[in-house]
Amino acid sequence: MTDSALPTASDLPSAMVERPQWVCWRSEDRNGKQTKIPVEPETGSYASSTDPDTWRSFETASAYAAESGTGLGFVFTSDDPLVGVDLDDCRDPETGDLTGDATAIVSDLASFTEVSPSGTGVHVIVRGELPNGRNRRGSIELYDTARFFTVTGDQLAETPMTACVRPDALTAIHAEYLTLDESPHPSESESSPQAEQTSLDHTRDGPGNDLADDELLEHAQQATNGEKFDRLWRGSTAGYESHSEADMALCSLLAFWTAGDATQIDRLFRQSGLLRPKWDEVHFSDGATYGERTIERAITGTDDFYERSSDTSWTLFETEEDQAESHTSTTETAPVETDSNSADQGSVSVPALSKLRTELDALERENERLQQQLDTERARRKTAEAELNAERERGFVDRLLWWR
Repeated sequence: MTDSALPTASDLPSAMVERPQWVCWRSEDRNGKQTKIPVEPETGSYASSTDPDTWRSFETASAYAAESGTGLGFVFTSDDPLVGVDLDDCRDPETGDLTGDATAIVSDLASFTEVSPSGTGVHVIVRGELPNGRNRRGSIELYDTARFFTVTGDQLAETPMTACVRPDALTAIHAEYLTLDESPHPSESESSPQAEQTSLDHTRDGPGNDLADDELLEHAQQATNGEKFDRLWRGSTAGYESHSEADMALCSLLAFWTAGDATQIDRLFRQSGLLRPKWDEVHFSDGATYGERTIERAITGTDDFYERSSDTSWTLFETEEDQAESHTSTTETAPVETDSNSADQGSVSVPALSKLRTELDALERENERLQQQLDTERARRKTAEAELNAERERGFVDRLLWWR
């Protein structure tokens, strides 16, 4: 471990400190490689990330670590809402600069982030649910259970003291950085993004329609959720935890209106205010760019598409965040035949579900706000205590040197 001091409770999110899921760790040589081994506080025997009997409270683990010269570690379990994002070899220990991908991930998650014991990596702690599938690719790892993280409390500047709720950002990062096709792929060096428009070789199309770009934009902006479309189209990311989530939201809307036409989605997105250089960057081992994979995910996640008909009607389209919205305007309605009973059920259940979700989101935001206030107060108390101790030390020295 490093020579840095052990973290105190005020150095860490309370969501971690309050859970009795702490171990200590020491570095041991395993086959010629230094490996961090979890240690049971108090006994010094090996701990296990799957055996709660070998874990202790933060206070107990801290006391043992201070006495034994070991480090502190936190165990993730299926019973807590925490997810750990481990980014290795992404930080220059001399300058503190992060790599481009690490900077983007830390920014998108916007949650408590600390420097690893080596100084060359960072750990991000968030609240959320880890998507199914692989949890490691290269130097990026995501864990939510049966894993322990070394903990330093060396907080990265400009990151919150709180383990924030970031389910959507986790999903986006998992899809962007960890999701890979199982078939063999050429290396990234064999592929390069197009300067003007991606080839979309790695993207599957939907059925498509004959709606021209101008006509499509007119329909989208006049629909019930046209204000949302217009905000995204102008480049606003308000209401989204990251730019990537805003990208996905616009692409999902475009997937509906284009009926899954990947080429048209790409062409329109490039006219929007959300376009940035990242769109054409290769992010996957099959040579797929960030833009291609975002479009593919948007098409795959869209169940209904706009269908031009003689009465200019279209089928309903709803994303998870728009469950109570349709893309219909007052003059264009969805050609869906239902009996009166099913219609009544839909008119009650969908708004009720939307209301419950809105209330839950509000409660989560309020909880996060209160947690941030608590962490801020703890930080202030820590600073005040340090200043008081310094004053006491100065007073003691002054008394010793009164004769001078």
